[in-house]
Amino acid sequence: MVAMEYDQRVCALGEGPLWHPLRNQLFWFDILSRRMLSRSAEGAPLSWAFEGMASAAGWVDKDRLVVASETALFLLDLRDGSQEELCGLEGDDPGTRSNDGRADPWGGFWIGTMGKTAERERGALYRWFQGRLVRLRDGMTIPNAICFAPDRSVAYYGDTGEDRIYRQPLDDEGWPDGTPDIFLDLGPEGLHPDGAVVDSEGCLWNAQWGAGRVARYAPDGRFLQAIALPSAQTTCPAFGGRDLRTLFVTSAREGDPADGAGQTWRVENSPVAGVAEPAVLLGEGAQ
Repeated sequence: MVAMEYDQRVCALGEGPLWHPLRNQLFWFDILSRRMLSRSAEGAPLSWAFEGMASAAGWVDKDRLVVASETALFLLDLRDGSQEELCGLEGDDPGTRSNDGRADPWGGFWIGTMGKTAERERGALYRWFQGRLVRLRDGMTIPNAICFAPDRSVAYYGDTGEDRIYRQPLDDEGWPDGTPDIFLDLGPEGLHPDGAVVDSEGCLWNAQWGAGRVARYAPDGRFLQAIALPSAQTTCPAFGGRDLRTLFVTSAREGDPADGAGQTWRVENSPVAGVAEPAVLLGEGAQ
């Protein structure tokens, strides 16, 4: 499996790739440049600019996304760029921003926050569900790797500051059920887990900051394979394409002077398909 260029626009900090299954279109973010990027069906570059930093999204319907920013979760209309705030997200703390996030199979949306200069234990993990934002975990440094097992049994999330990914059992409504255990401890290998996604076989694909690769792990934590990327600072993978067998990977220019750093890559013809991202269901009072 060989990585090829998907989009040559350089992101200072590329993140949050989302394959929209109704539009057959990839969206991703350049957090530090305060923009969301995409391409049209004809391949033309598209972008949306924001007042603050934004980092992750989930789809609501064909034309609307839930977007996580440094101060709020908001509804973005792709047709005209209009925004409607759904709830605040540490908006009273100018020192934090959103980071990794993903929709869960129940229609909720999980999002992590972190200090803007990655201060230790400044961040937290949240779930937005049925119009309510609930804090799930405090004391995180760089929350990442949010994804969900296809059978809905567990959520995964990581803290790049600890070089660990956790496995959290879930109840029938998608809430944490009991304490999480350590799924991967990558510190002894000198690896730094960033964003992750789960495939249709329940294996976790993790982008590893500084290592220039995405690694696949079995549900029991066994290392299975790794795909090399031209960018050292790989940040997050996403399965897409009409058959969900193209792996897209964002990267960051930050800390990487090499040619191609910060570009978005694609790896075609994966032997295993991904899982279509579920819709985010709006709560009471939202339309």
